[in-house]
Amino acid sequence: MDARGLWALLCVLVVVGCSVAFVPFAAAAVDSAGEVVGGAHAEAGESAGTEPAIADATLQEAPTESDELDAPDEVHIDVFVHENGSATFVVDYRFENNSESNWSALQDDVEAHPDAYAESEAADWNEILEAGQNVTERDMEIRNASVRTDTSSAPREIGHVEFTFEWHSFAYVELNRIDAGDALVGFTLSDDTTLRLFPPEGYVIGAVEPMPDDPPDGSVFWDGDATEFADDEPYVEILENGDAGAQEEEPDPGPTSPWLIVIVALVLLATVGAAGWWVRHQEILAPNEDADTAGAEGNGATAAGTGTGTGTGPDATGANGSNPDGPPPELLSNEERVLRLLEQRGGRIKQQDVVSELDWTEAKTSQVVGGLREDGEIEVFRIGRENVLALPDEDGGDERSENTDDA
Repeated sequence: MDARGLWALLCVLVVVGCSVAFVPFAAAAVDSAGEVVGGAHAEAGESAGTEPAIADATLQEAPTESDELDAPDEVHIDVFVHENGSATFVVDYRFENNSESNWSALQDDVEAHPDAYAESEAADWNEILEAGQNVTERDMEIRNASVRTDTSSAPREIGHVEFTFEWHSFAYVELNRIDAGDALVGFTLSDDTTLRLFPPEGYVIGAVEPMPDDPPDGSVFWDGDATEFADDEPYVEILENGDAGAQEEEPDPGPTSPWLIVIVALVLLATVGAAGWWVRHQEILAPNEDADTAGAEGNGATAAGTGTGTGTGPDATGANGSNPDGPPPELLSNEERVLRLLEQRGGRIKQQDVVSELDWTEAKTSQVVGGLREDGEIEVFRIGRENVLALPDEDGGDERSENTDDA
């Protein structure tokens, strides 16, 4: 082997020896680094492990809702409807201090975690909201949920967990009417639970379904012990400005009210009729008295000039009938026009001629003639099949009586 071969062999042996010597050191370095890294992770894990434990404890201490809240002695739900259709809900869970539930522990828990309790209650009502939203097709939302606790001692020791929240678009608004209740479709009013609905200020309750249980004034009240809602219930009609007040009172009017109204109406009609008859009678008599006076003067003049004063000849008719100084026909009443026509015809005329002369209907003529006959202003008798009108006259009355008998 030459010098080159020896040199090459020596280089190989040095490289192998160095490799063998380096492996333990590398392994030790790796183990050392692993311990360092593992220790760091262990320390970080211990530190981080403390925080999740606290977080888990916090979640456990801030429950979605205490089991004690699921077993109240009573639940009272008050709904205050607003004019825009939204409503404020006040849900009062009541616990008797001497009941099996630990009221003090529950009160402390609610006061320690109010947000968790409020969110849990809002989530329960959101399930009801979603069902109502699907039926009504109105966009609804529950907002501003909050909770508080309280105690009352009269008439007995009671603990209160009271939730308050706003239900947007709870009712349907149309002009001056609000329809409430359709958002509670599928809502069950369980035992020991009450529901009371209040209208906005200036509104009153109209129709209600189902029938309320002993409704307080100005609101609607249902007791779950005696009430079960149907598919389309509850329903409450709320009307503005007391428009429903008259409707509610209408079924129970006073027993004498209708008769009293009828009597008053009849008295008024009789008074008006009597006044009208008196005025008409005075208007009819006034021109007749003037005509009689003028006729007497004309008959006297005729008797003085000719020695025959019948008062029924052409001269008398002209003096009494035409009366050029009298008022025009349009200013006379119907009765006066008939009387003037009688005077112009010498005190007697067929009723059919009155219809033709005055251009009246037979019904109107019969009505006017009947009124004059009742008042004694004219006499009516029949000749054949025709009615004849005549001014009252003793001589004429005898003749008419004979004609009437002949007829």
